Amino acid sequence: MKETQNIEFKESRRDEYLKWICGQANAQGGKIYIGVNDDGEVVGVSDAKKLMESVPNKVRDYLGIVVDVNLLRQGDKEYLEIKTPSSTYPINYKGQYHYRSGSTKQQLNGVSLTNFLFDKLGVKWEDYPISNASIDDLDEESFKIFNREALRIKRLTEEDFSVTRIQLLDNLGLIVDGKLTRAGVLLFHPHPERWIAGAYIKVGKFGIGSDLQYQDEISGSLINQADKVIDLIFFKYLKAHISYEHDKRVETYPFVREAIREAVYNAIIHKQYFSGIPIQIRIEDTAMYISNDSVLPKGWTKETLMNEHRSIPYNPHIANVFYRAGYIESWGRGIQKICEACKEAGADNPEYIVSKYDMRVKFNAMEFEKNNENVVSSYHLTLLENNIIELIQRNPRITQKEIVEEIGVSRRSVQRAFVNLKSNKIIERSGNNRKGYWKIN
Repeated sequence: MKETQNIEFKESRRDEYLKWICGQANAQGGKIYIGVNDDGEVVGVSDAKKLMESVPNKVRDYLGIVVDVNLLRQGDKEYLEIKTPSSTYPINYKGQYHYRSGSTKQQLNGVSLTNFLFDKLGVKWEDYPISNASIDDLDEESFKIFNREALRIKRLTEEDFSVTRIQLLDNLGLIVDGKLTRAGVLLFHPHPERWIAGAYIKVGKFGIGSDLQYQDEISGSLINQADKVIDLIFFKYLKAHISYEHDKRVETYPFVREAIREAVYNAIIHKQYFSGIPIQIRIEDTAMYISNDSVLPKGWTKETLMNEHRSIPYNPHIANVFYRAGYIESWGRGIQKICEACKEAGADNPEYIVSKYDMRVKFNAMEFEKNNENVVSSYHLTLLENNIIELIQRNPRITQKEIVEEIGVSRRSVQRAFVNLKSNKIIERSGNNRKGYWKIN
């Protein structure tokens, strides 16, 4: 006889065995043999008959479950077999939750404990109601975005939106006992962080190592975050490779927009929002990392993730709203679509880095050919810088204030873009500030 996933040997009876019973009950159940050493040899126990009575009573008193205790013999040695069934509800020993995994017993804490409790209780964290969140306080702009996108993609109809606001939320599974759920607050409230810490996205531009050059935080409802984040990344953080092929202007970014979009939206719908840690997007010249507090479905490995698989969203109601808005598919094809988009653009497939508590996806930046006979000239611009160039082409006397109003970004962002354009000799000022104009080199 050997120790396995469901079989454990104990040479002598100590209260430690109660933790192992707790771990087996919280997992798939199993057997513990008291009076058997680690090599599987029966060494026996001296007080077997007394234990036949005390063990079931202790298990009942400390764990609240019933186990079968059998007296076994080998030669003149007696030993016990304790058969523990798998429990349908969480079992704790003195307030501690243990879980049998492989040949080890683990004490569950933090995120692992939270996930275990939700799984055992058959509920989702996103479905708990928030008593003091009012439907009247939800973000009107978020509903406009959702309505617009859902109708455009034809996953909802005008008839679906002809109902009251509370009926729409109820139809989307975001109302419980007349109250907004956590998912409803996350999706449509302008300030979900009042109740759920870390419900935002951090984007940072990094140089070498820890050199943080600038950053943004995208807050608000998840619908609003989804509507803004991709444009922010490509508008402010990335430089486009601008080339001219046969007099036709071509703009190519170092990362594939469709792939980044899919990866960011996957992070939003699979995030463990109770962790209090925001989604983090680190952008370097050579790589982009999207980090998210998330775990794989039970029994999955990284290989499962990279191959064809069914859709098992961590937050099903958040995922459903994103699906209705056309942000994601519902067949578990997200990673497949990311890889297909990268392949079509000639980029490397992303690398997924999975740990116990979080997941990161790494995209390598594409390299551009510098010597192409079809390319007349080339340089790098951010999308903001590119838009400024186009406005100057239309009106060389345009002011920075007018550009701010035209594009709808901050004055500081426009000023920073002008500094870059002038220092790289892409534009220059002719004349004074009042009567001069901009020249494009």
